[in-house]
Amino acid sequence: MRITLISFDNWGFNECVAAQLAANGHIVNHIDFHSFKYEYANFGTKIYNFFYKIVSGRNLKNIFYGSEIIRKLEEFGEKQDVILTLKGDFIDPKSLLAFKKYTQKSIGFFNDNVKRYPKIKTVLHCFDVVYSFEKEDCAKFNLPFATNWIYNEQNDIQKIEYNVFNITSKDKRLPLLEKIATALKSNGISYKIMVFDKKSKVQESNLTFIKTKYSLDKVSQLIAKSQTLLDINRPGQSGLSFRIFESLGLEKKLITTNKDVRNYDFYNPKNILIIDETNPQISKDFFESDYEKIPENIYYKYTMDGWIDHVIFDKKH
Repeated sequence: MRITLISFDNWGFNECVAAQLAANGHIVNHIDFHSFKYEYANFGTKIYNFFYKIVSGRNLKNIFYGSEIIRKLEEFGEKQDVILTLKGDFIDPKSLLAFKKYTQKSIGFFNDNVKRYPKIKTVLHCFDVVYSFEKEDCAKFNLPFATNWIYNEQNDIQKIEYNVFNITSKDKRLPLLEKIATALKSNGISYKIMVFDKKSKVQESNLTFIKTKYSLDKVSQLIAKSQTLLDINRPGQSGLSFRIFESLGLEKKLITTNKDVRNYDFYNPKNILIIDETNPQISKDFFESDYEKIPENIYYKYTMDGWIDHVIFDKKH
């Protein structure tokens, strides 16, 4: 099949899907519009766009993304069997609708929720089918459900250097990360919690601040040296982050604030510790037992092949 993946791949997770599709024998194009550089012609254009967004609900940058993507679709010269778009709310709706001319089927996938990105609901009509990782959005907008996927799996066993690892960008979750780091430190639990903040001026903290964003490969190297991954879900979000699927793929334990994880078939309290945001209690006992493998039939659903079967080929698990 001819499959085009369109995504804003700022971390590199989506390229893994494109590579897997190609490995499975499909003719694959990946249009990563994160690499597209939009620049305002002048300051006046920037001011114009500010008011244009208010009046029309459209954005010059999103229009630019759409037109550049369509230009690339034209260059392919052949109609695609499937176009899969991730982060479609970053693209102008008129362009999303135009994608249908270049494919037999246009699919959208969102691993953000409408509460955080309200523009998502304005583009749902632009696809033949839309999947969401947020159960609440699926119920509200009558969308099929799909989680994120396992992009990395266990291979070489690395020497464990710390019990707990997390890396994230600076946002509203920072005070909670500080609270968790303090709790870990007081209990004598080793950890490495890194926060990306290119403007950081922090002098003292239980966290490690970095000013350069790490590549997915470098993050994977750090994860490999940890026993347990820490996942802090965003406020108002119950969809499962990639941290949870990293723990599944690498067979590492998980500490998470996402209470909904207990409703998934892979949940095992020996592998996953759910903590309370207001009073995070992390006991050393959790680290003393080994990770318990989950059944293969359950595990497969969350692999890239399982995700591809479900989202692209509409196969039921």
